[in-house]
Amino acid sequence: MARQGHKREPTIALINIVFLMLVFFMVAGTLVTPVDGHLKLVQTAALEGRAPPDALILQSDGQMQFAGKAVSSLTAFYDGLPETARTQLRLVPDRALAAEKLIAVAAELKALGAGKVMIVTERALP
Repeated sequence: MARQGHKREPTIALINIVFLMLVFFMVAGTLVTPVDGHLKLVQTAALEGRAPPDALILQSDGQMQFAGKAVSSLTAFYDGLPETARTQLRLVPDRALAAEKLIAVAAELKALGAGKVMIVTERALP
């Protein structure tokens, strides 16, 4: 007569895995020290936004400014830039500027030879 082997219960391995995961999360949760409860973080809601100094500002009425000076035409603006600045241009449009105008300005800069035209926007925080 053949002897029957003792079958192991598969739940033991599952319990071991769950236990190891529990230990891992306990250790991982204690690696970072918590921030002091009395600490007051800086609030930036009242800061005045400023355009980057190397950005072309587009007003809602279509007027343009660069480095605090009025820009008469995109061709004159682009021709006045150093060669290294032409590879990446930044546009800061007014919120009320028509999208068609913004697209037209970006397309004209690309046609003049601009490498990359980026639009600077306001980031909304939750």
